[in-house]
Amino acid sequence: MTHSPLILATRQSPLALTQSRWVAAEMERLNPGLRVELANMTTTGDKMQAQPLPQIGGKGLFTKELEDALLEGRAHLAVHSLKDLPTQLPDGLTLAAVPQREDVRDALISRGGALLRDLPQGARIGTSSIRRAAQLRRVRSDLRIEPLRGNLDTRLRKLKEGPLDAIVLAAAGIHRLGWAEQITEYLAPEILCPAVGQGALGIEACSRDEATLAALAPLEDFRSRLSATAERSLLRRLGGGCQIPIAAHTAFENEPTTAMTLIALVISPAGTQWINAKEQSSELTVAAAEDLGARCAEDLLRQGAQSILQLPA
Repeated sequence: MTHSPLILATRQSPLALTQSRWVAAEMERLNPGLRVELANMTTTGDKMQAQPLPQIGGKGLFTKELEDALLEGRAHLAVHSLKDLPTQLPDGLTLAAVPQREDVRDALISRGGALLRDLPQGARIGTSSIRRAAQLRRVRSDLRIEPLRGNLDTRLRKLKEGPLDAIVLAAAGIHRLGWAEQITEYLAPEILCPAVGQGALGIEACSRDEATLAALAPLEDFRSRLSATAERSLLRRLGGGCQIPIAAHTAFENEPTTAMTLIALVISPAGTQWINAKEQSSELTVAAAEDLGARCAEDLLRQGAQSILQLPA
């Protein structure tokens, strides 16, 4: 029996609300007669905007309050940016749906319209991500990386007001807010390997809530589930959270798809040490994706990734 209405827990940032409204509209479109209402919540990460994320530490900074609402029966589903969702979910909760993934790449927005390679010597780039900062330092050691927190609109305003020369953000969020024209340059995964799960939404629900799970089933995208599974398996095996400089990118080869390839990177915060790995699977199942991530992680560990993972952020 379907609940009426379904309560969707969401953060209150413009991007989170845009993503959650899209999920609600899709659920209502795909389940005629269903109503979905948003319940806006504030997470620990939202409350601590002044501090750099590495200093706050811990997992689930942007998810715990939403998960508590699910476990306490105050909401039926929660919508997350998948890269914010820890790889170990609380008992009783499941990753119920992964809709079709957006662009996984990072994007550069520069004040003067300069590409990354053309930014002046010592240019100041804003980012809240250790992963982005480390890879930017690897590409251009002269860059000055400045901590940058806040919603997307806040970050764009800080760029316009100076003294930053550029900022780096996930392309997916910019697209979802309809601001793609502001992007100066898309950074290929070979330059900036994305975060685990970047560009994907993760919809969480209670494992035994069959009505909600059934209502979410039509939103599931199989390729997106496979890529998310492989990347999250890698991260789980490495024991990293969102603030460890681990990056991954899943590519699907050939049409129709006959194989998936996972490339992964572990890099020191200073961008001076890094290890790469690449694995492929010709089997397109969730179990094979889980195995792909684990194999890629084992390759990284054999090459000495643990010594990099233990470096201070």
